[in-house]
Amino acid sequence: MITAKIAPTKLTPKFYELAAKNAAGDEMQFDQFKGKTVLIVNTATRCGLAPQFKQLEKLYHDYQAQGLVVLGFPCNQFMSQEPESNETMETSCLLKYGVTFQLMSKTKVNGPNAHPVFKYLKSELSELFGSRIKWNFTKFLITNDGSPFRRYGPYTNPIALEKDIKKLLARKTKI
Repeated sequence: MITAKIAPTKLTPKFYELAAKNAAGDEMQFDQFKGKTVLIVNTATRCGLAPQFKQLEKLYHDYQAQGLVVLGFPCNQFMSQEPESNETMETSCLLKYGVTFQLMSKTKVNGPNAHPVFKYLKSELSELFGSRIKWNFTKFLITNDGSPFRRYGPYTNPIALEKDIKKLLARKTKI
């Protein structure tokens, strides 16, 4: 029996093939986050969980220099709790919560028009009762080599992610 040896190849994780528009409408390629730990959150300024913006900002402020990127994706799919435009949402988040991390354009996270970022993350990190995002402030943590690491529910306070973030920031990049 003849067997062929296949040389190992370094595959780029699908995460780095994705892109999304920021609040200004400029396309951001996710390959720019290679070597970074990324926290993706679907947000809403009028949600009862909106005070989480302050904790997300604290995490970003405390760990940005070590390689943490926070991307907030505003979503209006849950009881219309993100009625702001991209421009006013950014200003509102800065004034009300001190947000300096990157906010993206308003995005759908569920349904046939869900953004590819959320389609990918939900397929990789589905929950016990399915992959559908149940509410605002669902969080996804991505390793510094582009692998989806963990999904956290809306009621998980961002500060509770700090242990996982520190662990991922300490890892050596495999890219």
